[in-house]
Amino acid sequence: MMNTAAHVGKDLVQPEPKRRDRRAALRVLGSVGGWCGYLFLLLPSLVIVPISFGGGSELTFPPRTFSFSLFQQFFADPAWWGACMTSVMVALLASAIAIAVGVPGAYALARGHFPGKRVLETLAITPMLVPVVVLGLGIYKQFSALALVNTIGGLALAHAVLVVPFVIIAVGSGLRHADASLEAVALVMGASRTRIFFQVVLPQIRASVAVSVLFAFLLSFDEVVVAYFISGPQTTTLPVKMYSAIRWEVSPVLAAVSTLLTLISLLVCLGIMTLQRRDSDTE
Repeated sequence: MMNTAAHVGKDLVQPEPKRRDRRAALRVLGSVGGWCGYLFLLLPSLVIVPISFGGGSELTFPPRTFSFSLFQQFFADPAWWGACMTSVMVALLASAIAIAVGVPGAYALARGHFPGKRVLETLAITPMLVPVVVLGLGIYKQFSALALVNTIGGLALAHAVLVVPFVIIAVGSGLRHADASLEAVALVMGASRTRIFFQVVLPQIRASVAVSVLFAFLLSFDEVVVAYFISGPQTTTLPVKMYSAIRWEVSPVLAAVSTLLTLISLLVCLGIMTLQRRDSDTE
């Protein structure tokens, strides 16, 4: 009887390592599948990088020679370089507008209690839900009546409409981790709401605000659909210039521009990751 019980117990214990091995194998297969999908999506960007150093008058992969001539053409051509400067200016202005609107808005939605709050929260993120083409057409009709088409200010305002929801979400996430009791103590001690916001709230969410600035800049710098509706010859942004070049001429300079945009996006993403890591370490 004892031998039989021991044999039965051994049979019951044996399947557990098998289950662990099966789970480990599934995790490995999931990781491999995830990396394969990630590399599949990343491969087009990786292919463009060596093409941009090939030079020549056409896009070829693998490149036959190594040269910086395409980058030299980009920086020497006023049309390309001017479009890049326009994109930078518009992105900086749009980021400033988005922060000026989004940070107080996120604070009001996070700490306020008033009728219609849920409706206002939904309206705040509506630009993320509406198709960009529909939003671009509506902005074009509105800005045409206000004479804001083909202006830097009009582009900045249009891009701010697109990036404000992301600022509200990012800053709202930071406010949920902020210590609200410090605000209550400051209020009891006689501090005004404005002073509490600038001296108590902002120091706690500075990492979230910095992430929002970088994210807003990147979204505005890469935006093409709305900019295509309301830009003009004097306000052509770099993505619009690239789109036009693809439609009418496949210039090899596009490879150099794509590499530069990929580098900028990578640097901004690394900055966001660094800020988030520092914020998590300080908590």
